Amino acid sequence: MNEMNKKEIINELIKQINDLNYYYYTLDNPKVSDGEYDKIYKKLSDLEKETGYIREDSPTQRVGGEILEKFQKHYHINRLYSLDKSQSYDEIKLWIERAEKLRSNYNQNHEEKLPKLEYICEYKFDGLTINLTYENKVLKYASTRGNGIVGEEIKPQILTIPSIPLSISEEGTFEIQGEGLMPLSSLEKYNETAEVKLKNARNAAAGALRNLDTSITAKRHLTAYFYNIPTSPINFKSEEEMLNFLKKQRIKVYPEYEKVQTYEQIIEVLEKIKTKRKEIDILTDGVVIKINDKKTQEVLGFTNKFPRRAIAFKFDPDEYTTILREVTRNVGRSGKVTPTAIVDPVDFGTVTVKRATLNNYDDIKRKKLKLNSTVFIRRSNDVIPEILGVVDENEEGTKEIEKPKYCPYCGTKLIEGDVHIFCPNSISCKPQLVARMVHFASRNCMNIDGFSEKTITKLMKELDLSEIYDIYDLKYEDLIKLEGFKDKKTKNLLESIEKSKNVNLENFINALGIPNVGEKTARDLANNFKTFEKLRKSSIDDLIKINDIGEIVAKSIVDFFNDERIKNSINEILKRDIKINEVKESFSNELNEKKYVITGTISDYTRDEIKELILKNGGKVSTSVSKNTDFLLAGEKAGSKKNKAEELGVEILENEDLFNFLEKLKK
Repeated sequence: MNEMNKKEIINELIKQINDLNYYYYTLDNPKVSDGEYDKIYKKLSDLEKETGYIREDSPTQRVGGEILEKFQKHYHINRLYSLDKSQSYDEIKLWIERAEKLRSNYNQNHEEKLPKLEYICEYKFDGLTINLTYENKVLKYASTRGNGIVGEEIKPQILTIPSIPLSISEEGTFEIQGEGLMPLSSLEKYNETAEVKLKNARNAAAGALRNLDTSITAKRHLTAYFYNIPTSPINFKSEEEMLNFLKKQRIKVYPEYEKVQTYEQIIEVLEKIKTKRKEIDILTDGVVIKINDKKTQEVLGFTNKFPRRAIAFKFDPDEYTTILREVTRNVGRSGKVTPTAIVDPVDFGTVTVKRATLNNYDDIKRKKLKLNSTVFIRRSNDVIPEILGVVDENEEGTKEIEKPKYCPYCGTKLIEGDVHIFCPNSISCKPQLVARMVHFASRNCMNIDGFSEKTITKLMKELDLSEIYDIYDLKYEDLIKLEGFKDKKTKNLLESIEKSKNVNLENFINALGIPNVGEKTARDLANNFKTFEKLRKSSIDDLIKINDIGEIVAKSIVDFFNDERIKNSINEILKRDIKINEVKESFSNELNEKKYVITGTISDYTRDEIKELILKNGGKVSTSVSKNTDFLLAGEKAGSKKNKAEELGVEILENEDLFNFLEKLKK
């Protein structure tokens, strides 16, 4: 085979892989198995190494791993405008009326008439705006929006997003604008094994694309959707034609946009998306409404700041301002002292927020927070209230937030770790003991029903409960004399404590509260070591052989089991006739890492029982439906997850099919 033939083969392989990537990442419709894809990719990689012929748009150039020294400036060919925003239907109506007036005035003074107004309604995604520049078919540059005139060059980061094509079929220079995003399913999967969990998809995407280490970008498994072409040699007649052009170039466009003709139809779309946005795999905070006709867009022109051709409608804001009044500190079961902000009440829709997350004292200093300062507060992913920063760092009447020196509960002098502050008194610091006992008794640990935080606090106060193993020494005569403990409640609690003595290994490991070991890692440890005694005696070398366990986690496990106080405590627990069920080999590998989501009520099974069956047969369980879901197990009252599965074409098991599937897993 001569060099020319090899180059032709390389060109053909690139075309083939680009085609496979398009079907896999953009259309969510794989054409070959992962194994077949890997063979084709390896053939391309080997030929490139052999010949030294590597095209700029070769798929092999996507691999993240490059660490950049700094970001370079990128000047956009045409300015990337932000859009005017509205938060009320009246503002949408006014925008339409102004556009209609300008259109009418133009038609009165020109022979060529502008058509009746028509609108394209698109999801407004919450990520990082990106701009691709294709020159003579090849992706030449990729940058952030920046101030609209100049951004930062991020092509190495963009290369880690497999849905973005490295070349298009059209000659000329194109700037194509879109949004870099982290799917919520990718965020969930990332956080399952991450030592430092990401708080929300927006910051996760922005942080990944603006990280100089491209290997970190690659680990976030980002995607991107595109919606605008600021620079083009083609004169598109409409937004719809432009979007169809993007699709033809295999550039990812979110499929659910709507073309409407009236204000009333726009409102219908807004109402629909307001509900539906909670069910999709991408974080979205509004809807962009664009006039469809490009000539009309040109005639409408610009205000001082914004183009008149479009407007962004934002749903109820996730971000407000309030006053930071106080900082309290909580002590967790690991001894970590976590600050919490007390703020003036803020209404987020139907939820009133009075507290907000502060990660640690470094977080307080970095955000320049002070008592009595006006701060921005946000509900990340509509759940966790978080303070983002101060409105004015020079605001008068504010007071420094002092770093704590002593534990607010036991008075012990605090110690400092890398970024967190700890109370070392794990023996008699009550919040640590209460939290440890709550965790120990929880459903995915020892599953002691009725052993709540309130009950534990009462028993610590009334019966001097001071060690976890004291739980198993409780007697009827001790409990019955306590206020609120009548015969039935006392017997039920003692029965639940007795029942907990028969426990699966993964639940017992989880119950111990080993630093850096959660439910998933506990399950991995159980499946690997099979018995508790083997785990106790394991070394760092033994542990790092397990997937997703690195040296830091391995060291924390070894240190935990070598601590004399912990050794004694575990031995005391085991003396209470605890039977730890050894792990048998998996029932099968029949499910072959298929991904399952469970929804609705399924007769004769709890969700934990179904989850255990799937995991023991080699499957995986997720909480949300996405394009990566293989099967939805749908019981009664399945709700929105079933609707989403139907939209995405996910196979649904229900009724008799579901029952037979679960029965088969038990055999």
